[in-house]
Amino acid sequence: MTRRTEWPVSATDQHAGPGHESTAGYMAGSEGAHEPEAGRGTGSGAGFGEGAGRRDRSRTRSSGSPSSSRAEKGEPRDPVEQARNICLRLLTGTPRTRKQLADALRKREIPDEAAEEVLSRFEDVGLIDDAAFADAWVESRHHGRGLARRALVRELRTKGVDSAVIDEAVGQLDPEQEEATARELVARKLRSTSGLERHKRLRRLSGMLARKGYGEGMALRVVRQALEEEGEDTEGLDEPF
Repeated sequence: MTRRTEWPVSATDQHAGPGHESTAGYMAGSEGAHEPEAGRGTGSGAGFGEGAGRRDRSRTRSSGSPSSSRAEKGEPRDPVEQARNICLRLLTGTPRTRKQLADALRKREIPDEAAEEVLSRFEDVGLIDDAAFADAWVESRHHGRGLARRALVRELRTKGVDSAVIDEAVGQLDPEQEEATARELVARKLRSTSGLERHKRLRRLSGMLARKGYGEGMALRVVRQALEEEGEDTEGLDEPF
């Protein structure tokens, strides 16, 4: 007989009001039921006896459908429970956007209704928060990789974050901070270009900033100033990169 997965109810859940479900309840549901160990046949004759019966059952299980295979591994048959488990595994240690989780559920062929139910509930309890994700992404990628607002917007769009949420997140990055970061990036790379002609230095340094999302005007200005401070003649160095 197949054992049904039970979802433990914490003390917090027992005292919660109608319609409330705690985060702990979701976390508890991530553990599937354990499949009993299959018996091993010991008979070596014509296939009679208990051992043969066990071998026949083993062959039946091994050639079963994908859903039977999932059940043997302890995965729930209920699509809502499957969706919960998939999302919890993906969220372990790594924040993700709603679209990233929705794409993962679709890839696993979870029905749309079950996916929508779980994703909405995860948003209600704070396990999915695209605004917080976007804020953290901007902070990390700007200070860690030196990315400008344009590059940050591209990355957040690919992760399915809403445009209004993106605008609010990147709005925290003011132009002064963005230009200061561009100067730091150029200062780190300036020495490695010291043996090149000035036009090549300009193109290489400006191109580096462009790949990180900085606009052409800012990039040229920052690079020219850095070269001038080094003593380089920048007369005529106004070519686009």
